[in-house]
Amino acid sequence: MNRTLLALTLLLCSAFYHPAQADAPANTAANSAEFLAALNPQAGSIALPGGVAKLNLPPEFTYLTPAATERLLVEGWGNPPGTQTLGMVIPTAVNPLEAGGWGVVITYDADGHISDADADDINYTDLLNDMQEDNAAANEERKKQGYGSMQLIGWAEAPRYDKSSHKFYWAKEFKTDQAGANSLNYNIRVLGRTGVLVLNAVASMDEMPTIRAQMPSLLAATEFIKGNRYEDFDANTDHVAEYGLAALVAGGAAAKLGLFAKLAALFIAFKKIIIVGALALGGFIMQLFSRKK
Repeated sequence: MNRTLLALTLLLCSAFYHPAQADAPANTAANSAEFLAALNPQAGSIALPGGVAKLNLPPEFTYLTPAATERLLVEGWGNPPGTQTLGMVIPTAVNPLEAGGWGVVITYDADGHISDADADDINYTDLLNDMQEDNAAANEERKKQGYGSMQLIGWAEAPRYDKSSHKFYWAKEFKTDQAGANSLNYNIRVLGRTGVLVLNAVASMDEMPTIRAQMPSLLAATEFIKGNRYEDFDANTDHVAEYGLAALVAGGAAAKLGLFAKLAALFIAFKKIIIVGALALGGFIMQLFSRKK
């Protein structure tokens, strides 16, 4: 499948881009089927690595292990190696290497227990305006460095939080100078006792209707294991995250620390998907603060 996939870092704002690429070699049907079979997709009940969460997948989804996910991202989609994930969920109705293929990358942020006390007080219109201002500032810096812009168009799906299940989802639409089609960043967050399960859809805007229709079943299939659930939080022993739901949408800890515009300005529009690992970003942040000192 021909594609360009561009991504802001998972730790920063978990934004994936999926416009089409004109110059990538096409996969033959035989090679595509053989490659997919080698990934050994798994169905049904899946215990995610780390032992904090699980998936109860309906028939329309299968799961790829972290190793298989790495192979799909690197060999199938041309991603640089080294992405640390808990695996990936792909739809059974379409080969991820073919037109219309997409997937949901799974990671876990152990930043602490996130309070949802501000759930009813968030003005998502104002939040979007703030994010677009940050994005505009980042693009100005990118242009100074000679790179194309990555414009946050708006909500592709306005944020929604379910207090009973502690599941949060939203989608952003991005436009890049290098891409022929707008990119979709579809985010799911499942709040747990000491962290957040992060699910990010890798897709183009063309897949938005399909993803919107299938996300409810994927949301229902994702849950923490007993002892790690949101309601298992112990205020006497468990760490509380330094940010709430609004900052989670805007970029989590990076947004809370005011680093969103600074870091977003540094990402370049490559020809394939780029997912920057948390370790590399952590090292960069340390260097950033060292230089400030």
